[in-house]
Amino acid sequence: MKPGSRDIKLPILISGEELSELQRHSWQMVEAFGLDRRVENYKGKRPIGLYSWDFDCLLSVIENVIDDPKEYPDKNDSGYIALRKLYDRLNAEYQKFE
Repeated sequence: MKPGSRDIKLPILISGEELSELQRHSWQMVEAFGLDRRVENYKGKRPIGLYSWDFDCLLSVIENVIDDPKEYPDKNDSGYIALRKLYDRLNAEYQKFE
């Protein structure tokens, strides 16, 4: 999808364990017009610019992963906690679009 003149891009910094957990599940974003490659190549040094449709995809993927007991059977796992924090942070930023 090509952004229009009124589309807003929000810069979000994702780093550390949040980034590594997100990259671990980036294969689930293959239908997102290159978002999977952007996440895989992202180093976490500078903020990544995300449009509303990027947020839709990321939130959907993260929600599916954290609700899957096969992925994170232990809710006290550091990977689960990092991904849950990222989900909450992205969801708060996504509310700015509405």
